[in-house]
Amino acid sequence: MSSGKILLVDDDRNLIEIVKMRLESANYEVVAAAKEEEAVAAVKGQVFDLSLVDLQLVHQDGISLMEELHLIIPEMPVIILTAYGSIESAVEAMKRGAYSYLTKPFDPRDLLLQIEKALENSRLTSEIKRLKGILGEQYDFANIVARGQKMKKVLEMVSRIAKTDSTIYIHGESGTGKELVAKAVHLGSERKDKPFVAINCAALPEMLMESELFGHEKGAFTGAVRSTKGLFTLANEGTIFLDEIGDMPLSIQAKLLRVLQERQFYPVGSEKSIEVDVRVIVATQKDLEGQVKQGLFREDLFYRIHVIPIHLPPLRDRKEDIPSLVRHFLTKCSLQMKKEVKGLTPSAMQRLMLHDWPGNVRELENTIEYAVAMTQEDVISEDFILQTKPIASQGSLKPLKEAKDEFEKGYLVHLLELCEGNVSKAAKLAGKYGLIFTTS
Repeated sequence: MSSGKILLVDDDRNLIEIVKMRLESANYEVVAAAKEEEAVAAVKGQVFDLSLVDLQLVHQDGISLMEELHLIIPEMPVIILTAYGSIESAVEAMKRGAYSYLTKPFDPRDLLLQIEKALENSRLTSEIKRLKGILGEQYDFANIVARGQKMKKVLEMVSRIAKTDSTIYIHGESGTGKELVAKAVHLGSERKDKPFVAINCAALPEMLMESELFGHEKGAFTGAVRSTKGLFTLANEGTIFLDEIGDMPLSIQAKLLRVLQERQFYPVGSEKSIEVDVRVIVATQKDLEGQVKQGLFREDLFYRIHVIPIHLPPLRDRKEDIPSLVRHFLTKCSLQMKKEVKGLTPSAMQRLMLHDWPGNVRELENTIEYAVAMTQEDVISEDFILQTKPIASQGSLKPLKEAKDEFEKGYLVHLLELCEGNVSKAAKLAGKYGLIFTTS
């Protein structure tokens, strides 16, 4: 199997033969071109992993040819070969897009090393772009399921503020998608190509949290065997997401306030301050105003983070989103488990609509994942929906007629909200959801 396909462009046919022999012995596939037009034609007809281009060609310089080749294959690394090893030509080549350069006569081992490094760098760049693409697909605004007006208004607001650098305060119950929205904000901002760093403030003890956020110097405390960068440093020029900030100890709140005010901090055990440029997004499910009154959260920090508040409604208040969320999770889980599950029976969907969802969207996703894993049919029945949980989160089991009437009333209210009062449209949607719910 070839290690890669290389285009070699040089008007010296003796050099072409020597370099081609060296590269082919190293398991590379080589296509040689003595003229510029041959090189352009080759790139138009084939895909190359890398190109070696001589700086001095017959009709033009190698840097200009490189730019032509990049118009056809933008990501292809180019190494410039030059007998004129001046600093000026090398710098110009690098400025205009060359990966590196080699001065003739060059050691064959140096050539192979440069090629290996260029190809490895190209592979890493491609992988980073692929992963960013996956992240973008997962957290893009368009992929956050929001059919009801409440969540649409949230996303409209988020799309407007994403481009700003203002601190964002996200409030919502557990499982409503606070981190999902935070990542969407980051990807919609000018900082999208920089780091997104997240920390759950409820998961770490006070001493460890300070070190995690701000870093520490070697010997700052027992076990600090080396200096470590904190999350604020790692998030520099990007976004830091402080989840469950209501659980942050008061001593750390004071240090965070300094970071927000002055954009600098001291690592644990250090006398030298570090400056950072970060966009801060915080989230909590607690009533921070109540925490302030009880002395559990600093009032000055609350007003510092409460710049742009976003409230994520619980799923029980936006049940019109449930059918769309079910479709989304059904598709996702079916692909992951390699099962062809088309949908839910009406009774299974009714069970989902009746439930109060104390765990919100996260609970719904887990419910669908369980159902997809357990079913042996292509349509999920109510046998696999919330069997271990009560249908309502509060109160005793109601008589069937009363429960049915209550469900229908709530269902119609949500349906009319979804359709903005359009009765005809609501009737059509009600008819649609009365059938078997499918993803097709």
